[in-house]
Amino acid sequence: MHSSHRFLSFLAAVGALCALLAGGILAPRTATAHGFAGARFFPATLTTDDPFVADELSLPTLQTFHTPDGHGTREFDVSIDLAKTITPYLDFEIGQDEVNLFPHAGHNKTGLSNLELGSKFQFYVNAPHETILSLGIDADVGGTGSRQAGRDPFTTFSPGLFFGKGFGDLPDSVAFLRPLALTGNISVDIPTSAKTRSFGDVDPTTGIRDVDVDRNAAALETNFALEYSLIYLQDNVKNIGLRAPFNRLIPLVEAVVTTPLDRGQGGLTTASINPGVIWSGSVCQFGVEALIPVNARSGSRVGVLVQFHIYLDDLLPGIFHPIFGGPSHNGAADNNAGNNGK
Repeated sequence: MHSSHRFLSFLAAVGALCALLAGGILAPRTATAHGFAGARFFPATLTTDDPFVADELSLPTLQTFHTPDGHGTREFDVSIDLAKTITPYLDFEIGQDEVNLFPHAGHNKTGLSNLELGSKFQFYVNAPHETILSLGIDADVGGTGSRQAGRDPFTTFSPGLFFGKGFGDLPDSVAFLRPLALTGNISVDIPTSAKTRSFGDVDPTTGIRDVDVDRNAAALETNFALEYSLIYLQDNVKNIGLRAPFNRLIPLVEAVVTTPLDRGQGGLTTASINPGVIWSGSVCQFGVEALIPVNARSGSRVGVLVQFHIYLDDLLPGIFHPIFGGPSHNGAADNNAGNNGK
């Protein structure tokens, strides 16, 4: 079976599973679940990291795009990501990708990316102003992936700030803007090695092995997601009579920007603009986005990203909840927390 046929079959199976898990497809999520600040529900965006802690699982995230080298290598990635709460405000995250490379010429390659570990501390929730803030750090663990996948032999640490802001506090004169929300994360990628040496073939004339040296730059990551929640519109602004499945849609546009900072690569920004939509049910969500490169360094063609995401703490609350501190609570259920704004 061709990879495109496998992709479509897998997509259909994921959609069926999402409907099965949702059960009552029209059932709204409660404001005691994760991702809430007051009446605002922040979905798990596809390329911008969440501003909240949660028990959740992305299985899978599928993306396909073309790299900028030569005629472009088509890459197809299958990812899994799991987040588990330690306390109501602290979580642990783990993820890994299967990378499939289909070059314009040469042999196809398949391998695992480096293991990704992380943790996030949600330190601020303001329910009236629909705001969530978190601090976190991720680590791309060097040498844990496959050489075929182009894994780095060094570890990269990425400390960052994560935020979510809903606009439900806007005045009545612009009530149609209240369903808008902005989430994002700003982080710095810090490699533990300044340069990487790779050894090629022996030159038959000199008898000396070729050595390539790649400089590993630190980089600024700035990712944003602008959302317009039809769920919020129907429930908190005006019921315009949308029916399933449209009443559970959240159209959005994400921007993913990486700017190297040093080692001869400063300012060589890569970025993509990713318009798409999320359908959010009671225990899971399904999202799809286009990946549009903004310059030649970012890619050679428009890609596609699809994600199936499960809210584990809603699906199985008796099993998935903070290890310490009782049931997870955010937003409206968090009004008595000492770190909330007024």
